[in-house]
Amino acid sequence: MKIIINEQEYDIEIANSFKKKLLGLMGKEKITKGLFLPKTRSIHTFFMKSAIDVIMINKNNYIVYYQKNVTKGKIIIKKEAYHTIELPVNSLTNINIGDKLIIN
Repeated sequence: MKIIINEQEYDIEIANSFKKKLLGLMGKEKITKGLFLPKTRSIHTFFMKSAIDVIMINKNNYIVYYQKNVTKGKIIIKKEAYHTIELPVNSLTNINIGDKLIIN
């Protein structure tokens, strides 16, 4: 699966089970693909082996929050978010709050 933001494409997998949502990208040393976490408004980075970039979108796929280089031991909670995307660190370029995310 791919997502597109401002003509930039990102490869992602879908966390389509409780276990995949619970574990996210924890424990992975080299992250090469992003992870789409449906209906997820909060994440933590405890037990992460590397930093990640995070995007949170609303029900209409507009970005309501993003953060680059989220390191180990952080908690992010955004009530206005509906889905969350975890990406390899330094993936995000040319991104702003309010940008539309396209899911293919």
